[in-house]
Amino acid sequence: MKKTTGPSLNQLNQRNKNSGFQDKGARNGTGSHNVKNHTVLTYLKSAVRRCVGLFLPGKRKTGSKVVQNDEKKNPDKDIQNKHLSEFKNEIYTLSKVEHLNLVRLHGYLEHGEEKIIVVEYVNNGTLREHLDGTRGRGLEIGERLDIAIDVAHAVTYLHMYTDHPIIHRDIKASNILITDNLRAKVADFGFARLGAVDPDKTHISTQVKGTAGYVDPDYMRTRHLTEKSDVYSFGVLLVEMITGRHPVEPQRELNERVTIRWAMQMWKQGEAVTAMDPRLRRSTASNKAIEKIFRLAYQCLAPMRKSRPSMKNCAEVLWGIRKDFRDKAFPNHSANFPERNARNNKHKTLVSA
Repeated sequence: MKKTTGPSLNQLNQRNKNSGFQDKGARNGTGSHNVKNHTVLTYLKSAVRRCVGLFLPGKRKTGSKVVQNDEKKNPDKDIQNKHLSEFKNEIYTLSKVEHLNLVRLHGYLEHGEEKIIVVEYVNNGTLREHLDGTRGRGLEIGERLDIAIDVAHAVTYLHMYTDHPIIHRDIKASNILITDNLRAKVADFGFARLGAVDPDKTHISTQVKGTAGYVDPDYMRTRHLTEKSDVYSFGVLLVEMITGRHPVEPQRELNERVTIRWAMQMWKQGEAVTAMDPRLRRSTASNKAIEKIFRLAYQCLAPMRKSRPSMKNCAEVLWGIRKDFRDKAFPNHSANFPERNARNNKHKTLVSA
């Protein structure tokens, strides 16, 4: 896939002067839809409520809290400016990316105090809902591996194959949308940030943002943001997917409240199976896969970012784990697998020797 380009911030700011809905046709010069009619605005608000849009009128979910966008309800201009910045940032980031495992931007609406982003509709809930058992019938180990690989491909694309590296900063299970065929799409780019412009610069200095339990401790300590901060969050996500637990569970015993600490301790003691989601079926193949996934998560969670693998390397390791799992779980399966390239998602066949 060719590197995609998007509008500049100046162009986006110019668009924001027009109180209207901008769709892809407007960006590509093929058409536009100016929403100046209250009926259309009401329709859009209703549609976004029914869908899994990232923004709802007056509210936006951010981790465990909901913040208000309505200036009448929140007089603090600094907070208002912060939310507006996140709104514009998400539009800008989504307009620059296109990948099978990233939600697609269809347009946005800014009408007075109402700000809505309209994105691709993914109707099968979030990964967190599937892990909690409120969606679907439970994810087996093979399905969880597929989802982990999809996320790794998406973040690899953001880090390596856009015009400018993009750091997501909020990789977590509730930001992973699940399709009907149980594949993943990464969503919510409100905290996304462009990486260092200078190739000789190893990081950018910025205010710490993210969700508690997923934020890179090295980033929190130094305020130096790199792509490896996403790798850390991905390590937390891997543990979350295998254990089925939330990153922090205050109701549990003290030694189990921080899931990554507990799970990594179990793995080091050779008791990885104990840390498995009880809903996962145990077998020789699944137990072996779990141990390998925990090993990868351990590397992603290294305290120092230079010790962590790249997201591309994570995707490659997960591919190997999935292949080994299939070989052991389904010994009579076909030797040919479709390999999806993280850059362009075109399929090609791997034939084992």
